[in-house]
Amino acid sequence: MKRRKFIESSLFTSAALASGVSNVYGHLMPKGYVPLLAQDPNPFELFNLNEEMEVLNDRPWNIESKAHLLNDAITPNSAMFIRNNGLLPESIDATTWTLTVEGESAAKTKTYTLTDLKKNFKQYSYQLTLECGGNGRKEFYPPAKGNQWGLGAVHCAKWTGVRLKDVLEDVGIKKNAVYIGYHAADIHLSRSPDKEPISRGCPMHKAMEDETLLAFKMNDEEIPIAHGYPLRLVAGGWPASVSGKWLQTISVRNKVHDGAKMTGTSYRVPCKPVAPGEEVADEDMCIIESMPVKSLITSPKTGAMLKLGKPLKINGHAWAGDLEVVKMEYSIDFGSTWHQCELKAPANRLAWQQFTATVNFPETGYYEVWARATDSNGKSQPMVLPGWNPKGYLNNACHRIAIKVS
Repeated sequence: MKRRKFIESSLFTSAALASGVSNVYGHLMPKGYVPLLAQDPNPFELFNLNEEMEVLNDRPWNIESKAHLLNDAITPNSAMFIRNNGLLPESIDATTWTLTVEGESAAKTKTYTLTDLKKNFKQYSYQLTLECGGNGRKEFYPPAKGNQWGLGAVHCAKWTGVRLKDVLEDVGIKKNAVYIGYHAADIHLSRSPDKEPISRGCPMHKAMEDETLLAFKMNDEEIPIAHGYPLRLVAGGWPASVSGKWLQTISVRNKVHDGAKMTGTSYRVPCKPVAPGEEVADEDMCIIESMPVKSLITSPKTGAMLKLGKPLKINGHAWAGDLEVVKMEYSIDFGSTWHQCELKAPANRLAWQQFTATVNFPETGYYEVWARATDSNGKSQPMVLPGWNPKGYLNNACHRIAIKVS
């Protein structure tokens, strides 16, 4: 009951009035109505966030982390970015929640309760990297439309659930199945019941990977409301938009899924390089799949100061979509020379990898420490912004922090 009423009590029914007095007839308010003097909810309290997180948008909620808040091997809830496309579900009851698998390429339609999923299928736990496709958008020029993410729209939590492929095999999949799409309980910003805020998906080969989960736990606890309670699809290494929250239905398709945010410029980039600002036809856009190689220095915080002769220890994370990072380097001379970092193996496939290095500076002055990762296909991060695209996706340029040596 507590979880079921979380959203209503936090956002609507018991919204605090600016005057501090009780709402006498609050129990009679129409569903979804917000009092004229109601204060906006505090996202830091609502979602238990670190006070340094940055709110980019509140309708829908889009909140990003900072590099130095992501130092943990497993990202805590308090530092996890939040990216929503619609309004949070207003009523959730895990005891009656169901997942239906259907579609033209499903052998049959079948519905599972959460209890069915937990009892009838083996459970697995993986650390999985999820990154918003628009992470780093604010660095593109000309500016790209959308939330102006810095570099904090990435996290690597521990997810627990059942494998999507086990459920799909239980339902039965026809030979012509090529894609899955998800449908969820979030609400379109217009509140129209006929519109979905987002309904994306992935090819069957991704859906059938061991690490693609129907998750009901995050970091060994119930998934928080903002991250998809009570059931979420998690497909690590691909844009986080593939990992649908508040999951209710999986559609097995005989064609590329055509749900909301699957067409136009949404989570798609030009198939071939284009000039900055150029308009691109829909047929010349390709769906983003595996995310590019990338890294982040999480300690120290940019702007650190130290005395000459004192070594600086840096550490951070590197990831490479479906691939593994095989080399990690740093530079203090704007990429003229590179030095090797110590790089750990991932906890499991699709988890980010920790790196460390000890940096020495030759004299006093201003420095920038740059980080560069290389994936198992031999592709390294670019030193400058990669190719421009209309929505500012896939910025994987080298991360850098400023250091002053005195």
